[in-house]
Amino acid sequence: MDAMSAATTTVDGPPVTERSPLLGWLAVVTVMMGIFSIVTTEILPIGLLTSIGSSFTISDGTAGLMMTTPGYLAAVSAPTLTVATARLDRRVMLCAFMALLAAANLLAAAAPAFWVMLLSRVLVGITIGGFWSIAAGLADRLVPPGSVTRATAVIFSSVPLGSVLGVPAGTLVGDLAGWRVSFVVMGVLTSAVLAATLAFVPSLPAERATRLNVLRGMFRGTNTRVGLLLTFLIVMAHFGAYTYVTPFLEQVTHVSSSMITVFLLTYGAAGIAGNFVGGSLVGRFPRATFGIAAGMIACATLLLPVLGRWDAGALALLVLWGIGYGTIPVCSQTWFAKSAPHAPEAASVLFTASFQATLSTGALVGGITVDNFSPSTVMVLGGIAAVLMTFTVWLHFAKRVPWPETA
Repeated sequence: MDAMSAATTTVDGPPVTERSPLLGWLAVVTVMMGIFSIVTTEILPIGLLTSIGSSFTISDGTAGLMMTTPGYLAAVSAPTLTVATARLDRRVMLCAFMALLAAANLLAAAAPAFWVMLLSRVLVGITIGGFWSIAAGLADRLVPPGSVTRATAVIFSSVPLGSVLGVPAGTLVGDLAGWRVSFVVMGVLTSAVLAATLAFVPSLPAERATRLNVLRGMFRGTNTRVGLLLTFLIVMAHFGAYTYVTPFLEQVTHVSSSMITVFLLTYGAAGIAGNFVGGSLVGRFPRATFGIAAGMIACATLLLPVLGRWDAGALALLVLWGIGYGTIPVCSQTWFAKSAPHAPEAASVLFTASFQATLSTGALVGGITVDNFSPSTVMVLGGIAAVLMTFTVWLHFAKRVPWPETA
């Protein structure tokens, strides 16, 4: 037994009765909707950034703290909550996090001041770290082995779905009825997901208790360290730029509020396509898929300040960007899973923590840049980070770094 598996303790629980494939897929869709609710809640301020900023009389960069706050909390809560609740039924934890998310959305809707809004985002961050760390690796416990790859792609389709449906729909509701109503709608949706979790997700006794020494041990692996660097660069590139895509479209492309919703919807639709195409390829070609996706983001962000001055150019580049980013979450999760095949939940924890910490850093750096320079500068800096990520993937391939054995 290697060090990784030795540091992971098996926890005995009641046997899970075999369920019908239909119930298994209903559980998968429920988990997907849980992550969809989380992702939509997390990035909803992107489409409402200027509206919320105007409501509280703050700058776009300061409003960007709504993106920064939950990410950093998620990075801390992912390992902390996973270790602290390691022996609890995972279904119970999923329900608890959905209830917390519903409360966070309703608090945001009623926020009388910006500090209350940030408090609600703290609750969102705790939910992200706990729920996503558990849910990202559940596919193999919900469906038969032959369906795990497809189920994983379905679960991760929630990320681009949050862009294609969540953010544009939230932006549209915000334009029609005010940004507070958007958060009320999300509170209702999250409550419905909680009910579905109680109805469709089976009891999921902890199979392995993830200990801190498991997480520490993962850092000794070359592939894990490279995965952290890749995730840092590409998530920094994406969220450093995409958080401020609405100000860019308003100030540089001069798109109307109603058309911004259409642009974001198109971006999200491209993201869904990217998710399923990337999900079908990343298992066989993890480096190539990850690198090509980063290259697409690099091209889109670097060209936006030039071609994004016209509606057609901006829309075409957002499609390219959407396809590229739609592939990123499943690529990053797969990279960490291949780097630590004997500790799947620990791999999910590391994926969640690194992804969220970098998301927040990207939003923070982007906010400082957009306040002191311009939205175009943010796009260029994002493109440079994406180029560096693509080069790092190429080096990993050129050196023929092997993946750990799965058994």
